Amino acid sequence: MQIAAGDQSEHPAPEVTVIIVSYNTRELTLAAVRTLLDNNPSLAMHVVVWDNASVDGSAAAVAAAFPSIEVVANPENIGFAAANNRVAAAAATPFICLLNPDTETHFNAISNLLAFAKAHPEAGIVGGRTVFRDGSLNPASCWRKMTPWTLFTSTFGLARLFPNSDLFNAEAMGGWRRDSVRHVDIVVGCLMLVPTELWRRLGGFDERFFMYGEDADICLRARALGYRPMITPDATIMHLVGASTKRHADKVCTVMQAKSTLIRRHWPQWLVWLGLAQLWLWALVRGMLAKVHPDPGQRDRLGQIWRERRRWLLGFPEVQL
Repeated sequence: MQIAAGDQSEHPAPEVTVIIVSYNTRELTLAAVRTLLDNNPSLAMHVVVWDNASVDGSAAAVAAAFPSIEVVANPENIGFAAANNRVAAAAATPFICLLNPDTETHFNAISNLLAFAKAHPEAGIVGGRTVFRDGSLNPASCWRKMTPWTLFTSTFGLARLFPNSDLFNAEAMGGWRRDSVRHVDIVVGCLMLVPTELWRRLGGFDERFFMYGEDADICLRARALGYRPMITPDATIMHLVGASTKRHADKVCTVMQAKSTLIRRHWPQWLVWLGLAQLWLWALVRGMLAKVHPDPGQRDRLGQIWRERRRWLLGFPEVQL
């Protein structure tokens, strides 16, 4: 059900469609839209908030507060990937920008990101720099792809022990402050800008990824076509991370399900068995920790990850698109 569609007939033709997918994040989504509009005053954009059946009044609140934007109140939660696909399919702008509802846009972040994308068409997919509310770096705006080495360092805690090491924390590019322009393997969907033509060439997000992993998948598919995703520090947002996901163990299991799917899809066939074995070993270590951890809550969370290993090791099921 469409609640509101802003009339932008008196404004210049928008260059970018900004898509915000919300789920029970009313106050955060209001702040995300407000900072987006306030901090990109010279950018002509079409803003769409797609609400995935929130029960907190998100859609109605956003429509009332921002009558100039489009709000879609979907009657069911179809997931992050599918929601973005639905909006992107109708986009009439040259670019599409994905923005999380738990973000606050810094001054000219989207304007700068769009200018950067135009200057670097070889990137295909571009992103920016994310910070926490206190201004400290949130490194999760981009990643390197998974490899047997990064799974090894994750399993045995080396990435956590040496967070600033590019060797032991390679997937997170440890030590890089996201303060320079750089090619990356994966731009995270909390802030991702893509030419509409490329988005459609790639077929958008793979809807097998209900939530988590869809951004890695689309970036790896773009790289397979010869594009080289990039990050610019001139586009900065605040990102809280995980505001729509309340239970830590449930989130981890979904992330691991995404990792299993990515391994099956993007690793050489002869290496897939090794990647899945490493995920199993990662879970085994957590299961062993669950038996000795002093915190009962943490014991339960670690135990759940181990108990559900058979389900998430299978990856996301196929869906009919």
